[in-house]
Order: sequence, then structure tokens, then C-alpha cells
Amino acid sequence: MEKLFARFANATARATGSPVAFLLCVASVVIWAATGPVFKFSETWQLVINTGTTIVTFLMVFLIQNTQNRDGTAIQTKLDELIRSSDAEDEFMGIETLTDRELDLLHTKCKRAADNSARFLRKADAERQSRKQRAPAPAAKRSPRAART
Repeated sequence: MEKLFARFANATARATGSPVAFLLCVASVVIWAATGPVFKFSETWQLVINTGTTIVTFLMVFLIQNTQNRDGTAIQTKLDELIRSSDAEDEFMGIETLTDRELDLLHTKCKRAADNSARFLRKADAERQSRKQRAPAPAAKRSPRAART
């Protein structure tokens, strides 16, 4: 049942996100609007579009949420595998389950480490520039002719 729903949700999300689906929706609204004078803009005429859009929106929310949940889980799993197989710190695996406070603390720790790295790189760059300025200019090469005169 789960696989069937996943396939259905993926196929529906792909189909409803297509240009053809958008054009069909636009055509439906245009046809509905064009029939307004025929039905004298009655309450029933208005109810048709309101009910139709409400039902479609209601169902699409669940399909979209399902596909986003699966995509998010797949991305987290891939990132966890990259972390696990690299020299990165394992504390980042599974952080999507942390509380907001725990995430804020981890973010602060990462920001501090990034700031320290940036400071180190700026210092190293400044030292490199300083060495370049202090180094004597290379002596100009003399041509053999200039040496004879």
C-alpha cells in the first residue's frame, strides 16, 4: 500500500507540476468565467469553482507534503552517508531531529568555527602580502653586451 501511494503521489506531483496541467487549470477557469453570463452569475455557478478548487487544494496539500517528506528524508540520508564516509564530525548526522534550541547551539558553534577559519585565512593572506613587499626585487638580468661596456 505504501509503495502504491508513493508511486501515485510522485506521478501526481509530476503531472500537476507540468505546463499542461497549468494550462488545463487556466482553461477551466476561463471556461467557468465565460459561462457566468449563461448561468446569470448564480450562487450555484460560483459554488462550482469554489468547491472544485477547495477539493483539489485539499488533496494536493497531502500529496505535496508526502513527496516533500520523502525528498527531505532522501536528502538527509545522502548527507548523513557523506558525513559518515568523510572526516566530518559525526555530530551532524541526524540533526534534523534536534530541537530548535539544539540546532541554534550547533549553528552558533559552526558560525564560530567559520569565523575562526576566515580570520586565519585573512591573517595568512596578510602575511603572504607582507612577505611579497619585503622581498627584494629580483636583479635585472644584464645582457652579455652590457657587461662588456
